[in-house]
Amino acid sequence: MIQRKQAGHDLHPDREPNVRIILLCGRRPHTWLHLRCSEDDALCVGRHGKPRMVTVETIGRVQHAFLVKGKGIKQIARELRLSRNTVRTIVRCEETEHRYVRRTQPLPQLGAFAETLERMLAANIGKPGRERLTFQRIYEELRLEGYTGGYDSVRRYSRAWARRHEAEKAEAYVPLSFAPSEAYQFDWSHECVVIDGVTTMAKVAHMRLCHSRMPFLRADPREAQEMVFDAHEKAFAFFKGACQRGIYDNMKTAVDAVFVGKERQFNRRFAQLLSHHLVEPTACTPAAGWEKGQVENQVGTMRERFFTHTSSSRATTSSMHGCSIAALPTPGRNRIPSRRSALSLRCWRPSVRLSFRTVAASTASMRRRSRYRRPASCASTPTSTR
Repeated sequence: MIQRKQAGHDLHPDREPNVRIILLCGRRPHTWLHLRCSEDDALCVGRHGKPRMVTVETIGRVQHAFLVKGKGIKQIARELRLSRNTVRTIVRCEETEHRYVRRTQPLPQLGAFAETLERMLAANIGKPGRERLTFQRIYEELRLEGYTGGYDSVRRYSRAWARRHEAEKAEAYVPLSFAPSEAYQFDWSHECVVIDGVTTMAKVAHMRLCHSRMPFLRADPREAQEMVFDAHEKAFAFFKGACQRGIYDNMKTAVDAVFVGKERQFNRRFAQLLSHHLVEPTACTPAAGWEKGQVENQVGTMRERFFTHTSSSRATTSSMHGCSIAALPTPGRNRIPSRRSALSLRCWRPSVRLSFRTVAASTASMRRRSRYRRPASCASTPTSTR
């Protein structure tokens, strides 16, 4: 017994002292020595020093023979020339792979410099991306502090520290859910359209109901405030009502100033529009498009559906102003659930007020030779002079 144990150690003289070696010996000539090595592999070593790997295929044959064919542990060990303890371990653990996991990693050289290395890593991760040091540069800086070990130890420790740091500051997102007629989302997109053979850039206003996901689009030549008001009026007329809350990004036609958090100073005319329809405005966080992700996805979907020019789909209208597209809830086509749409209509708050005046009227006095220049946004607005 002592002679075989010494032979087992002679087979692996460079094995680390913390490696667990299980010696399974017997009087039969086919008995194997079962070693669990630091290379995350399980070995079966025979009496004559010929190692054999306990592979995934071997584990599969053992489990198949025990669970399917109903063979005993002794019979399996005799047929596959394995130790009975090895077969018993495979059957009991019910795993398809045996791996050695080291519980503690010894740091003979790096242990005294672990705190210094962590300070370097913390200071390095706080720098901009272009100014951060690589692991090789950090290793060179650590050598100046007196470290005499190798680079691989520093690299492994740094990567493990980076994984722990990323796990601590990982961001979590909560999916948004909305009640019927609770909120809608609004956004603009720039689409290339062909009108009478001329390619033109159109500004498309997108509105989407958050619960039923029913979309509404209106194309205009500009993103002026009058166009924003007109798109809201047409959308509320199509929906036959308004939601309790409107979700917007920080567009200049709606927001005058952005404060800390969700505090905003909304434009006076825009606030009048929402107050007229009894809608509470909600502005998203800057650079946080996921807060109105439904209308962001709608932009790409509707662009592919309506504004992708092919030989059979060309814009034939002679005027862009006043072009509206309302996608009705058709189950199986645009994936808008009909039940949700019906529920939204039952819970809808109908609008009892008249339409909002989208263009502000102003009175001015002019002399006989004074010049008056009308803004481009009011080009189609009638003007009376007297």
